[in-house]
Amino acid sequence: MRDFYWRSHRLVDRLMIAEGVSWARTRVLAEIDRRGPLRSTDIATGFGLAPRTVTEAIDGLERDGLARRDPDPLDRRAKRISLTEAGQAAAAASEASRIRYIQAVFGVLDPDECAEMVRLFDKLNERLEALTVETA
Repeated sequence: MRDFYWRSHRLVDRLMIAEGVSWARTRVLAEIDRRGPLRSTDIATGFGLAPRTVTEAIDGLERDGLARRDPDPLDRRAKRISLTEAGQAAAAASEASRIRYIQAVFGVLDPDECAEMVRLFDKLNERLEALTVETA
């Protein structure tokens, strides 16, 4: 499972870079695209990252003209991050690459195999949830 994860991660990163945005940047762009303008703390919490890591990512997106910071109307100390037109285009292009990647990798499985894989991952996710509750 580890080998599959690392190989797939490297492949999807190469595909995303070919579209002009790395996998890490694509994740941030997609999150903002999906949820609308967000504070960097919301992004950090959603991804389980340190706020500084997200700030650096947003700095890069802003520097490349893909995102912008606007005042938060509810908190004058905060900024909301939104996508520029170029950022929206990059998010759309990366979504198409993501779909092609999923089809190329998982298209080798027949419907029964896909259903079995979903069932097994659901079972593992339920176990992880139980362990999370037990250790909280």
